[in-house]
Amino acid sequence: MENNKNRMQEYWQRNVRILLILLGLWFTVSYLFGILLVDQLNTIQMGGFKLGFWFAQQGAIYFFVLIIFIYVWLMNKLDREFDVHED
Repeated sequence: MENNKNRMQEYWQRNVRILLILLGLWFTVSYLFGILLVDQLNTIQMGGFKLGFWFAQQGAIYFFVLIIFIYVWLMNKLDREFDVHED
């Protein structure tokens, strides 16, 4: 019983670690690139648009959708490792 409790505790710790890393990346892209560093990034062009503008208008949204897919992939992998996956 204690071993199972320790495994589930490790599972949730790793789950939270994945969440914090992905949310940190999303914060970096959406807040730092889209708001705080927009003037520096606007010196770079991407597809005819300034890069800071692109991150603020589209890049953060695209990155968030990408993070969702990465989270699903990582959690499926973690679920299989801890044998809590759905069949």
